[in-house]
Amino acid sequence: MSQGILFIISAPSGTGKSSLIQGLLKSKTTLYNIQVSISHTTRIIRPGELHGKHYYFISKKEFQIMIKQESFLEYAKVFSNYYGTSRQYIEDMLVSGTDVFLDIDWQGAQQIRYKMPESKSIFLLPPSKDILYKRLRERGQDSDIVIAKRMEKAVDEMEHYSEYDYIVINDNFKQAVNDLKTIINAEHLCLLQQRNKYNTLISNLLKR
Repeated sequence: MSQGILFIISAPSGTGKSSLIQGLLKSKTTLYNIQVSISHTTRIIRPGELHGKHYYFISKKEFQIMIKQESFLEYAKVFSNYYGTSRQYIEDMLVSGTDVFLDIDWQGAQQIRYKMPESKSIFLLPPSKDILYKRLRERGQDSDIVIAKRMEKAVDEMEHYSEYDYIVINDNFKQAVNDLKTIINAEHLCLLQQRNKYNTLISNLLKR
């Protein structure tokens, strides 16, 4: 069984990251097992959420113990709650041959790349600022002031695009999903993955 690949995916709010990931998971043409990483959090479970599906809900004491044990690839405190990515969870998924998509911001991505340099990273960009602004307004969730702040933050986030291995422009949804599939397929066809997968075959082919 070949090793799974960890894919980091980042994007500013309104780029359509969550929809693209769901579109990828629902696709019937992908050749590999794919799972979205499930984070640990100390926040209260909300109606409709399930432990082990949306998050692993743990106490702050448990989270702090995991921090001391260096159990997280990355973690952050957002307001009064912690969120983190378990190293053991990721490693178990990869060993099982499953590709893992980790939806995280550029700061978390830096932490992950430092601890797992073999991971691959993808940054999503909108086709234009005007379209990004339109998408944020169409969500109907924020005031004009909040949207303006989101747009300003988006520019700050997009400045980090060059730290990533791949760039995908989410202009056409279907094309963007296909671009993600292409990246996955390409990474599985790279030398390291193919050599590990077909080690016996390659050894036999090279026998004299």
